[in-house]
Amino acid sequence: MAKEEITPSEWQIMEVLWACKEPLTSAEVYKRMQGNVDMSQRMVRVLMNRLNQKDILGYTVDEHDLRVYHYYVKKPREECVKEKSRKFVDSYFSGNGTNAMAALLQSFSLTEEQIQELEEILKKSRGQGGKSPDKEG
Repeated sequence: MAKEEITPSEWQIMEVLWACKEPLTSAEVYKRMQGNVDMSQRMVRVLMNRLNQKDILGYTVDEHDLRVYHYYVKKPREECVKEKSRKFVDSYFSGNGTNAMAALLQSFSLTEEQIQELEEILKKSRGQGGKSPDKEG
């Protein structure tokens, strides 16, 4: 069964939780998001529940109020970005990472520092034999 992708609205919630690095209630997430997104407190609760069902968030029940859940991150940002990147390459470039990288590189002007950073990533990739260590296949 394919994993469900994080939606853009869910991603906004995850950004709050990743930045905070500690469990938050849906009300606390909503408060931190206010002014940045057009989302009701109820919608934040619904989306956090979906993220829990997708096994991206976990929760503990408040010991003083059983109606309050404290949500915590189960999947780090880096892992979610890798998954999203793989799905993007599969969807738009038929799984061809070289074509995807070329298209992205041609779309941006890079500084010398960014080019050096990319060269380091390529060197590390050579050391792995061109395979992603966590990619099944």
